[in-house]
Amino acid sequence: MIFKKVTLIIAATALLLSCNKLSKKDEKAEIKIAGTWQLVSGTTTTNGKSVTTGFTKDQKMIKIINETHFVFLKHKLNTPKDSTNGFDAGGGSYTLVGDKYTEHLDYYADKRWEGKTFYFIVTIKNDTLIQKGIEKLDDAGINREIIEKYVKVSK
Repeated sequence: MIFKKVTLIIAATALLLSCNKLSKKDEKAEIKIAGTWQLVSGTTTTNGKSVTTGFTKDQKMIKIINETHFVFLKHKLNTPKDSTNGFDAGGGSYTLVGDKYTEHLDYYADKRWEGKTFYFIVTIKNDTLIQKGIEKLDDAGINREIIEKYVKVSK
C-alpha cells in the first residue's frame, strides 16, 4: 500500500514537473528570424500622423538576417541605369531575445545614424515578419514609430 502511494506521488510529481518545463519552453519560443525578407509595406507615425508606404511597385527593399548580423538594401525600380536609382543600404549586428529585436546600426550612408541602437518587437506569422519600434535620432530631429511588414523570400 505504501509502495503504491509513493509510486503515485512520484509519478504525479514527474508529470507536473514535465508540464511546467513545457510551458516555460513555450513561453520562450525562439523566433526564427534568419533569412531573406522583402519589405512589402512600412507605416511611419510622427506626431500622431501615420503614413504607409508600399514597397512593391516603385521601389524594392530586402533585409537579410543571419545568426549575428543584418543588412538592408533598397532601390527604386524602373529607373535609368545610373546613380539616380535611389540606392540605400545599411547594416550591423543585432540581438534577439524572445520577441525583442535590437539592431546596432554599424554601417549607413548618413553617418548620423551609424553607431545608433534601435529597439523593436518582432512577430512572425507564417511567412510574414512584422517589426515594430521607435526610430529616434535627436541630431536629425527624427522621433517616429515604424511598423514594417516583410515577406520571406523563398529560394
